[in-house]
Amino acid sequence: MSEAPAIRVLLVEDDEDVRLSTIQVLTLAGFEVEAFASAERARAHISFGVPAIVVCDVRLPGMSGTEWLGELHTADAELPVILVTGHGHIAMAVQAMREGAYDFIEKPFSSERLVAIVRHAIERRQLTLQVRALRDALENWHGIQAVLIGRSAQMQQVRRTVMTLAETSADVLIYGETGTGKELVARCLHEHSERRRQHFVPLNCGGLPEALAESELFGHEAGAFTSANRVRVGKFEYANGGTLFLDEIESMPMAVQIKLLRALQERSIERIGSNKAIPFDCRVVAASKDDLKDMSDRQKFRADLYYRLGVAFIELPPLRERREDIPLLFEHFTLLAAARYERAAPIPSSAQVADLMAYAWPGNVRELRNVADRFVLGLLGERLTQVRGSAEDVPALPRGLPQQVESFERAVIVETLRKHQGDQPATASALAIARQTLHDKLRKLGIAADEFKA
Repeated sequence: MSEAPAIRVLLVEDDEDVRLSTIQVLTLAGFEVEAFASAERARAHISFGVPAIVVCDVRLPGMSGTEWLGELHTADAELPVILVTGHGHIAMAVQAMREGAYDFIEKPFSSERLVAIVRHAIERRQLTLQVRALRDALENWHGIQAVLIGRSAQMQQVRRTVMTLAETSADVLIYGETGTGKELVARCLHEHSERRRQHFVPLNCGGLPEALAESELFGHEAGAFTSANRVRVGKFEYANGGTLFLDEIESMPMAVQIKLLRALQERSIERIGSNKAIPFDCRVVAASKDDLKDMSDRQKFRADLYYRLGVAFIELPPLRERREDIPLLFEHFTLLAAARYERAAPIPSSAQVADLMAYAWPGNVRELRNVADRFVLGLLGERLTQVRGSAEDVPALPRGLPQQVESFERAVIVETLRKHQGDQPATASALAIARQTLHDKLRKLGIAADEFKA
């Protein structure tokens, strides 16, 4: 989140001896303190968003602490108010807790207990004000900034590239790991282009068999094959005038790649079972989680199609490489989830924010959104990233330097194996290490290369 604001303590105590001793305790603990003898004198220092907490005696001359509590929360409902009470007034303090007081402490109190309660209240106030600042930032963002969220240099560059390419009709290739938001970027390209009034047509190429992929892309005539009972309009025709988004294009069958290349070159298609050329006018945006250049070098993807698609590139950074965006994104997803589930948006503790910042996020933004949903529903404990049932259990980054080095080494090797589909010689070459060195590291780190084979 943004830098935590400095929070001062507004102390309201009519007993001068207690007031002076409390000031001394809090000042020695490192807190900035302003003291008042009555609620009336402290009133002028309270407003919405004031960077302060209140420590207030229950019994005061004039307006009591419990009476003032309502006025304070009218000014700012999230202002932490700690009530100080004598032994005979505990029931009154408990009732005040029900009405929104942050905590209460009974006289005579220990310095350690007072400091602990004040410190927790200050942490809560800092987080509240940080979250408000994030909400204001989100509300003040418009257009593409409100969709492709992030203050990092990487996301600023992504937004600039999207806006530049949106003004053209060029086909675009988007690279990014699973969950980085490739379809969201494709939709932004469409929504900020002259084609925005026409269809945005997505097609996931992953797992589509050859026959079905052809029918989906190009359509078919009635009677073209056994189950073709009527004419089907393909995605290219349906996207005419708009944008066709081909996700996971690395999975497209080779035979279909040939026909796709021809369609892109001629800007026309033929339905299955027809010889008639049907022209189309749409922008094609393709997305891949794998390096298509590397795949084409290994003859896993057609090089001519790669060069035809790769007129313009957008590369999306994984979330772990733009950690400064995590609090802003988490706040955004928390607010969306709170509205969807009709619940109040909870505020993460400082430990929870630190947990979010340290986690490796293998599922990227999609995983972060899932955690925000579960957080709003109250399904998570103090450790937000210990999510049961996730596809991949990746712990927070270890603290020690050797452990961090090993964690980084493991991540690099796993990612390279994934890119090369478990091919150990190709992986060793890409990492610029000997094959035996790679073999030793796989054994040491407990990585099974066979798991990455296609």
